[in-house]
Amino acid sequence: MTTALALVAALGAQATAPVPQPAIDGVINALRVHQLVAISDPHGNAGMQDFLRRLFADPRFPDVVNDLVLEVGNARYQALVDEYVNGGAVDEYALAEAWLNTTVANQISADVEWFRLVRLINAKRPADRRLRLLLGDPPIDWSKVQTRADHFTWLAQRDSYPAALIQTEILGKGRKGLIIYGHLHFQRRNVQSNFEMGDWRAETIVSLLERSGPTRVFAIWRLEEPLIAAFPEASGWPVPALASVTGTSLGAIDIGRLTATPSRFRVVNGKPEPLPKDQYATLPVAQQLDAVLYLGPASREPITPSAEPCKRPGFLEERLRRIALTGIPKFEAENIQKLCAAAPR
Repeated sequence: MTTALALVAALGAQATAPVPQPAIDGVINALRVHQLVAISDPHGNAGMQDFLRRLFADPRFPDVVNDLVLEVGNARYQALVDEYVNGGAVDEYALAEAWLNTTVANQISADVEWFRLVRLINAKRPADRRLRLLLGDPPIDWSKVQTRADHFTWLAQRDSYPAALIQTEILGKGRKGLIIYGHLHFQRRNVQSNFEMGDWRAETIVSLLERSGPTRVFAIWRLEEPLIAAFPEASGWPVPALASVTGTSLGAIDIGRLTATPSRFRVVNGKPEPLPKDQYATLPVAQQLDAVLYLGPASREPITPSAEPCKRPGFLEERLRRIALTGIPKFEAENIQKLCAAAPR
């Protein structure tokens, strides 16, 4: 038995069952204790968007956090978003530029209700206790992106940019933050690099933050299909529920069973090369994350993107240009064409 497998087995032998608690209470308690809490958002998921809205609307929430860091927002529009959430005269047509112009070429929507809720919360709070929405996507200017290399310059910063932003705007100012990103940005050790962290491509927001200083991120991953298959006991939990994985049987499971990474790589002479499956390493869940969020089977429904952006002059043509330039699969272009073709004029 390899050392890693022996560790997983040893953890499982002495572990107890995870104890679920009401999810909103759990997140708020985590924010009270930790300076940084990360919660995974699978993007375009109805259950997760609803949960986050209810979290934001909880009257305790604005008293335990200062900043919300969003993946779905281009940092070039930070001043515009600051003005909007502080009650300024910014209409939502202009606000949408923040999520229509991210480094992700096929992204065309975000949950505008998050922005509205923060604006409503701030309207009732003194200026020094208002929430701030920090846009974590690098400040790409698509008018200057003409080649795939141009785009990659910004794409390569999708973890390093928000990590630096969090260090400056939250840690450096003694504030507290909730980070809302896809869960792979919260890996302490990257499964795709076989948990080796010597190459920059393996770094994540959490690995960069924890390597650069003493602050530890409390990372919450949403329970998705691979995790539920590996730990079916969770399907009997109340909805919504949050459970710590530390010292539990869930925390002892190999994290490789819970992520849908199609392949792994190793870096040879500065270039990633595919790694044979018989060389895949293992890592206990508890070394990768701190808690899991269960929203129930009904929470897996995707949201159909809004066709509203299709009404903007030149929107479809520019979106297709970006998709072709970045090499995103052809079906993404076809999906947007169908969405815009069905949009009312």
